[in-house]
Order: sequence, then structure tokens, then C-alpha cells
Amino acid sequence: MSLNRSEKEAVISDVTGLAAKAQTLVMAEYRGITVADMTKLRSTARSNGVSLSVLKNTLARRAVAGSGFEVVSDLMTGPLIYGFSEDAVAAARVVADFAKTNAKLVIRGGAYGGKALDVNGVKQLASIPSKEVLLAQLLGLMQSPISRTARVLAALAEQRGAGAAEAAPAEAVAA
Repeated sequence: MSLNRSEKEAVISDVTGLAAKAQTLVMAEYRGITVADMTKLRSTARSNGVSLSVLKNTLARRAVAGSGFEVVSDLMTGPLIYGFSEDAVAAARVVADFAKTNAKLVIRGGAYGGKALDVNGVKQLASIPSKEVLLAQLLGLMQSPISRTARVLAALAEQRGAGAAEAAPAEAVAA
């Protein structure tokens, strides 16, 4: 069923809004995927803050025109699902993780920061740890020197305490 002009304009404006807020776009070919698998993918995407859409490629090209995602307009051919996410790695991670378990979902490419990503680029982006994990690693690195210093000081205090305890009985015997 084809869309009339006003429906096409509505789709373009919706996708333009998604593209304006998103940091990442991932495109994947979904030919042959069952409805159950597609539903599972959409559910996972929704829970991770990723907006997945099956769009006509001409409408998608018009929607991303003038945005940072315009660099991948030439890849917009065939049956594609488009994943937009405000989180830099969420769309790539959702699509790449699903593609690992379902061979019929083929990653075509994507865009991040105004630069086109090939399949390997999308997979590398997906392998970056989440923001929470990166913050935890940073905090661990910041705490590491402090905790090492505290351990060294505690060890020195223990040695001095043990040295004073050994010296005290010897003085008691001499008196």
C-alpha cells in the first residue's frame, strides 16, 4: 500500500526529528527474518532507547538530507531497517548483538558523528562498553592510587607497631 503525499510528509518529519536527536544511525537488511524475531528485535531496541523503523529508502534519504547521516545515503538500497539512538553505541550494540544470533539480519553500515561506518565500524562501535561501565572503570582508575597509598601507609604503620612491640619486651627484661 502506497502512502499519499501528506503521509509521506509525516513520515519524513518524524524521521527528521529522530535524526536531529540521534547520535548514531545503523542500517541492516532484514530480508527473511520472521515476524517473531523482528518483534524480539524491536522489543530489545525499545528497552535500550533505540528507535527502529522500516522505511522506504527514498523517504529515508529525504529525511536525513542536511543532517550528519546524509553521508550514508548511497547505502540506502534494498529492504532496510533503520536504527536511530541518542546513545552513541546503543543502536550499534542492539543490531550487532541480534545479528550474532540471527544470520538473516545483515548489517549494511551506519553513521556516527557525521562519518560513514562500514560493517566493521558498526561492530567496533558496538563493542565499546556502555557509559556506566566506562564511568566505573574511570572511577576505579581514580581510586587506585589512593587505595595503594592507603595500603602502603597501613603496612608502614603495622611494621612500626610490630617493631615497637618487639622493643618493649626487651626493655622490660633489662629493667
